[in-house]
Amino acid sequence: MASLTGKCAVVTGSTSGIGKAIATALAAEGANIMLNGFGDAAEIEALRRSLARRHSAKIGYNGADMAKPAEIRGLIQAAEKELGAIDILVNNAGIQHVASIVDFPEDRWDAIIAINLSAAFHATKAALPIMIRRKWGRIINIASLHGLVASVQKAAYVAAKHGIVGLTKVTALEAANLGITCNAICPGWVRTPLVEKQIVARAKAEDKPVETAAKELVGEKQEMLDFVTVEQLGALAVFLCSDGAATMTGTALPVDGGWSAR
Repeated sequence: MASLTGKCAVVTGSTSGIGKAIATALAAEGANIMLNGFGDAAEIEALRRSLARRHSAKIGYNGADMAKPAEIRGLIQAAEKELGAIDILVNNAGIQHVASIVDFPEDRWDAIIAINLSAAFHATKAALPIMIRRKWGRIINIASLHGLVASVQKAAYVAAKHGIVGLTKVTALEAANLGITCNAICPGWVRTPLVEKQIVARAKAEDKPVETAAKELVGEKQEMLDFVTVEQLGALAVFLCSDGAATMTGTALPVDGGWSAR
């Protein structure tokens, strides 16, 4: 029997990238999944059907906009109704904008804080009472190494991810004796569609091949020149939901190729 058989998980921003990989890893361990995110409707439905077929799991989809608190609450309510419970919440949805503070568009600041930070608060607030009633829960916040360190031209993203690490700690303390853990995963460079846009823009600006720009981007921060893979992050999420991590809570776990060791 898979380790998470019968557990039910909500994974925000799970139609692509890190969220998709985590949803896939949890489903492979027997969990039922509520997917969430934007994208082509046919592709999302194909993903939903594929996960359900491959893993004999109940897989739902809710297109809640993570910038809107009412829709976030609706996502949690819909997940509980459709899946029968919420045991695992993965707060993953995120966006990015790169600019110096003096040039940073205020609407982009507001959107990044809303989706990368406030959405995790609203989802956690809605899901916690369900977990408390069940006396078991796992909350995983996808931060970033930028939740622990800073980089130029990423004021909103760095602020939001630092906030996610703080929210993780408070959630962990408040739920410490309720059978619920809360941890943050802090990846270094992951070649998601979000990062791919940065690589392509850098290659164009510097008139160099995309793969050269990619290696240079990673090498500026990480000692390892390999990107962190989404599958590695999925495996870590599964571990954090396992009995082996039952007393791990309030942690911010770097998966960063040595970035934070410098």
